[in-house]
Amino acid sequence: MPPEAPHRPGYTEQRAAGSDAEREEQEAGQKRTEPAVGDGSGATADGESAAPARLTGRQRLRASLWPPRLTRAQLIVALLLFILGLGLAIQVRSTSDSSALRGARQEDLVRILDELDNRSQRLTGEQRRLEGQKTELENSSDQAEEARKQTVEKEQQLGVLAGTVAAQGPGINLTIDDPHHSVEADKLLDTIQELRAAGAEAIQVNDVRVVASTSLSDLRGGVQIDGKRVTQPYRFKVIGKPEDLEPALNIPGGVVQTLEKEQAKVSVAREQKIVVDALRQAKRPDYARSSSR
Repeated sequence: MPPEAPHRPGYTEQRAAGSDAEREEQEAGQKRTEPAVGDGSGATADGESAAPARLTGRQRLRASLWPPRLTRAQLIVALLLFILGLGLAIQVRSTSDSSALRGARQEDLVRILDELDNRSQRLTGEQRRLEGQKTELENSSDQAEEARKQTVEKEQQLGVLAGTVAAQGPGINLTIDDPHHSVEADKLLDTIQELRAAGAEAIQVNDVRVVASTSLSDLRGGVQIDGKRVTQPYRFKVIGKPEDLEPALNIPGGVVQTLEKEQAKVSVAREQKIVVDALRQAKRPDYARSSSR
């Protein structure tokens, strides 16, 4: 048998004390880790609800990108980048076209030039043709306008002669005062004929327009012109050249002397503006028709 170890009272006490301390620490740790009896589930739920939920990497990336938070500076930079990209695209396109032409064969370049020349000639010819049409249209328009003006002028002239339109111009005022009623219709007709021969273009006696078909007849105390009774004094409004009309009436043995022999008083006055405003209704011929086709 081995010899027994000597008894060491101090060592035994230290080891026992150490064992007691280790046992107390284990019991304290076990108390911290074990949940309380009857309230373990509640404590665990409270701990889980109090701790914030952890997000995944994808969720954090999505939260940082949406909704977007753009500033004015970022918008300006984006716009400038867009414009720069558009300019670069246009430049690349034009450069590619130029590169295609530079890389083309001589035969292709000659063909392209011929096509461009032919197209230019066609466009030039089309331009000349359109300019010619424009000139023709302008000439036609001018001719049509001139024809219209001539038609209107001719219509006015015919209207003056027919008495359907008013007229004005230089002429004379002829007044025949017949207090004795000795001037008959034939004397007035002679006066009208003399005025026409002197170049009268429009004649009005009192309120009756005198035309080519005018007729005169005697009435008691006056005359009848185209069915209208006209009494003295007889006032003639005559449009024409005054230098021709007045001398034609005052020639020896002419109208003035003839009327004065009938004890009538005659006065002739030149005027720069005579207005003939008595009108006649246009009469449609019953039988006569235009022979022009």
